Amino acid sequence: MVIASAVIMGLSLSASAHGAVVGEGVSTRGAASGQLTAVGPRSDAPADEAGLGPQHRAAALVEQMSIEEQTASIVMGHIPTTDTAALRQYMAQGLGGFILMGANIPGDGAALTTITDALTVDPELPPLVAVDQEGGIVSRLPGDTYAASTTLKTSPVAETSAAFSARAALVADAGISVDFGTVADVTADPGSFIFGRALGTDPQSAADRVAAATTAQEALIASTLKHFPGHGAAPGDSHHAIPGTAKTLEEWRESDAVPFVAGVDAGASVLMFGHLAYTAVDPAPASLSARWHEIAREELGFDGVIVTDDLGMLQSSGIPEYADPVANAVTAVSAGTDLVLMIAGSTAETAGQITAGLSAAVDAGTLPEDRLAEAATRVMTLRLQSTAASAEWALCPDCEPAG
Repeated sequence: MVIASAVIMGLSLSASAHGAVVGEGVSTRGAASGQLTAVGPRSDAPADEAGLGPQHRAAALVEQMSIEEQTASIVMGHIPTTDTAALRQYMAQGLGGFILMGANIPGDGAALTTITDALTVDPELPPLVAVDQEGGIVSRLPGDTYAASTTLKTSPVAETSAAFSARAALVADAGISVDFGTVADVTADPGSFIFGRALGTDPQSAADRVAAATTAQEALIASTLKHFPGHGAAPGDSHHAIPGTAKTLEEWRESDAVPFVAGVDAGASVLMFGHLAYTAVDPAPASLSARWHEIAREELGFDGVIVTDDLGMLQSSGIPEYADPVANAVTAVSAGTDLVLMIAGSTAETAGQITAGLSAAVDAGTLPEDRLAEAATRVMTLRLQSTAASAEWALCPDCEPAG
């Protein structure tokens, strides 16, 4: 049992957890007026009585699952409600995750914990609970008064570490295990829809802040880099279209890739693929492109969970070939995605439809069974890691900042 203590923005917290950060030793990140200290190995913590790590245990669990159970486990769904009974019934499908949006967020922290608790059907294996908590422009949780992209991009890098340490504690305190919160896109164009959310206006300044944000968050939660391979080069908003760029792969490597490389090297747990096209590399959206998944794995060396951006956004593009979220999910997983995310237009039935569609694709041979098992194992590994790293936060009036 590892004890971690933190003083964040004047708030003292204590946590007992089974782990904190990948690797050995002590990880300390500044947190505004105080210091966030996390001790011990988060990802390498034992996952079962036999001492096997999360990846080995995940593979064993997935091997025992049916195809239908595996497909459900790689779906992250959403329904817009705070009805805890409805949420628990929804998650009883065996879904691997749930994303909290504004309609799921009550006004106070205690009520929010009730919501996140309701999402866990099996306490021994909680789902991934995610949120878009970038801070500033995109902020779901109440109480996030910490610095965000609009000021961090022109502030010292240490301020990014401090802000994201505090933000990670806020997310963890709510019972949320994954933050889709690190925008690794880079652009100097104020007219770009992603400009206000980006952490830098050039590749290196963005990379420095993305790495700092990633390291700070990974002490407490699973952090996410988005939106790979980078919105900055592709004009347009992927919530309503499929933005495209003619930038070559070599040009990408020297520019938009740099913050993603930095975030991967800093240990990001999750990589979110955007619905945007680098047409010189692949005319298809990156989220559906086997080539871009290959680049992420082989060139960047990313070995964590790849998640799609909201598949509902592809529908919203109005392009007929992307009108079916089930078909999009099958294509994404076949291309190399591990976790499919569905928000826009999602109903209580949508996740089940996607699960059934993925299972049918395995039966038809269009989705290889070993690709499904690989995806399910990666998602299961992160669930086990997140469980091992879970903390019970409490006010700690006697805690002092470290150092």
